[in-house]
Amino acid sequence: MRNLVLCLSISFFLLINFNSALAFDFAPEVGDLAPDFHLEGFNKKIKTKTMWELSDFQGKWLVIYFYPKDFTVGCTIEAKGFSELKNDFSKYNAEIVGISADNQDSHESFCREKSINYTLLSDPNGIISDKYGSWIPPFSDRNTFLISPEGKISYRWISVLPINHAKEVLNVLKKKR
Repeated sequence: MRNLVLCLSISFFLLINFNSALAFDFAPEVGDLAPDFHLEGFNKKIKTKTMWELSDFQGKWLVIYFYPKDFTVGCTIEAKGFSELKNDFSKYNAEIVGISADNQDSHESFCREKSINYTLLSDPNGIISDKYGSWIPPFSDRNTFLISPEGKISYRWISVLPINHAKEVLNVLKKKR
């Protein structure tokens, strides 16, 4: 009987605190050094480059956004939002990088068909996505990080909605400058 009461008490406690457990994340915090990466990728304007590292963006603001899958509705909305604002981000010395588990061929097709004008990186095993608290196998969760020119997390968005997200990121960048 005591075990039953204990089990029911624990179950009740977990049920009440379930939402707070879901809110917990493993993403780097504002002020942390951004986790390094070394990933294959595609950028239709820089065809000769196939490997990308965090140090490639040193001295610039960097928007890294993680997304589940090329060609899906939400991911296309988010990607096109960043593409449409690419010139505005450039005015603030900022680069944009999207990361998903998709391979380079998928990224290349996605960039060409949807006119994506920035770098997309492939993280097929989710190793980098996991370092950023963005891996829910077999996909990356939709999280975004604004990294300062010094390589620190300056702002983060966890489990974002793709509509108008690029504008939201740009507005935060404008305030940081």
